[in-house]
Amino acid sequence: MKTIEIKKKLINEINLSKNKNLLEEFYHFLNLENEIQETYKLNAEQNSAIAEAREQIKNGDYLTNEQANQEIDEWLNK
Repeated sequence: MKTIEIKKKLINEINLSKNKNLLEEFYHFLNLENEIQETYKLNAEQNSAIAEAREQIKNGDYLTNEQANQEIDEWLNK
């Protein structure tokens, strides 16, 4: 679907909607999406931590979500 078609469909749905809360949330979302956001600057320590984490992932040194949850469950049951 082309952008112009999506816009037309959204406008139509907005015009049909009587749900004030939904319209307010959609308006808020669009405003956030359209704001110019500043790029977050990382310090040297943060960059180093990210580089280390990427290296660990590359080497397979990580837990899956399931493994992590299992370890947490075991730790909480002790």
